[in-house]
Amino acid sequence: MYFAGVDLAWGERNPTGVAVVDTGGSLRHVAAAGDDADILAQLAPYVTGPCVVAVDAPLVVTNPTGTRPGETLLNRDFRRFHAGAYPANTGLAWFADGGRGARLCRAMDLDLDPRSASPRKALEVFPHAAGVVLFGLERTLKYKHKTRRDFPQLQTELLRLIGYIEGLRNASPPLRVDSDDGWCQLTESVRAATRKSQLRKAEDPIDAVLCAYVALFATRRPDDVTIYGDPSTGCIVTPTPPSN
Repeated sequence: MYFAGVDLAWGERNPTGVAVVDTGGSLRHVAAAGDDADILAQLAPYVTGPCVVAVDAPLVVTNPTGTRPGETLLNRDFRRFHAGAYPANTGLAWFADGGRGARLCRAMDLDLDPRSASPRKALEVFPHAAGVVLFGLERTLKYKHKTRRDFPQLQTELLRLIGYIEGLRNASPPLRVDSDDGWCQLTESVRAATRKSQLRKAEDPIDAVLCAYVALFATRRPDDVTIYGDPSTGCIVTPTPPSN
């Protein structure tokens, strides 16, 4: 069984991170992808049988305006950590037809109900919220490019994320990334970077590894995750925050 992570760009012009972890927690694939065909081609060797694919993007969007119920509930628990979710609704061009995430999951024939007994499922996940819980953070890591964040801060925060992910080797379940060539190349590119654009190329695949781990975590420790929302309006799955 494989556990895949997809840090999905809302449009096909921007890169998407793709990662796959096996049932023992070893990283088997990590890379950047382009359009839908590229994403599906990279995942194809791992999703023909039992699999859980964790996608950082809305998978079920039916509300014409505002936020989905699951987003409201997640924001209630995670806003204090700076880990609130952006609203998704069909009034936004990205989701007018349900969204890219839903389209990819249909192409892979994945069940979108996280409580389903199906051996082939997709989970909507949120790496920022997951990282808060898994790494015991008081605030999200600030490695995403935004106004007023300079290169040294972005690089330092992305290296912190790398360190936390590598530290999951001692977690339950464990994640083993250190011996994967793709991971080693990614982390070296961050350490050697001198420009923000170089960091942005590494962000998405690194986030995808965290998504894949959430798929593994949710499968191995179902009592330690919270499912926000419902299958009809959209579910977000994340490790349960401390106050819950």
